[in-house]
Amino acid sequence: MGVQLPRWVWIGAGALACVAGMVNAVGYLGFEHQAVTHLTGTTTLFGAALATGDSHAATGLAGVAIAFMIGAALSGMIVQDATLRLGRRYGVALALESLLLFASAYLFRRQEVSGAWLAAMACGLQNAMATTYSGAIIRTSHLSGMFTDLGIGLGHALRGLPLQRRRLSLCALIISSFFAGGVIGTLLFRQIGTDALLVPAVLTGVVGVGYAIYRHRAMGAARA
Repeated sequence: MGVQLPRWVWIGAGALACVAGMVNAVGYLGFEHQAVTHLTGTTTLFGAALATGDSHAATGLAGVAIAFMIGAALSGMIVQDATLRLGRRYGVALALESLLLFASAYLFRRQEVSGAWLAAMACGLQNAMATTYSGAIIRTSHLSGMFTDLGIGLGHALRGLPLQRRRLSLCALIISSFFAGGVIGTLLFRQIGTDALLVPAVLTGVVGVGYAIYRHRAMGAARA
């Protein structure tokens, strides 16, 4: 990856990964110890639930998977391109993510499984919002690809091959930010339960509105 990544890409990737880490920790602790930000384990558990005839668990897990996909579809409708570029409608997507998280916190408080579904939808929307920038893969809601890239980099280093240092640094940033979000989300959950989702809801809402204002002013200046 020979293109220099601007500072806003680093900040945005780290912040969104931290948000996803918080949401996943709260979702995991609030929804039968199941992840809501990624679907590998969810799909396996869904298959196991079907095999054992556990219709209750199968319904909840299928709902998480479908909701995540719907969130990604919403992102595709709003942003219309997965390549990260300033000027696209990220403010609308982040504001919608915020609303989904607020609604998720409310439903979790009522002990409704749909709270996990809306949290998963928010994560699907966020993850699909921007997945590449100048050849760098940016996935903020799950880490398998990040750890894979770090492992490949380690293998290249052991063979004396050139390293894509910026790409590896971006992977390390996303991993550490997701981890930090998980720690923060768990600490918040211990204090206020699933209302901890209100913190990432506020963060994404504030950033979404701020970006929308920036985009509106930038478009106005371009027309002038």
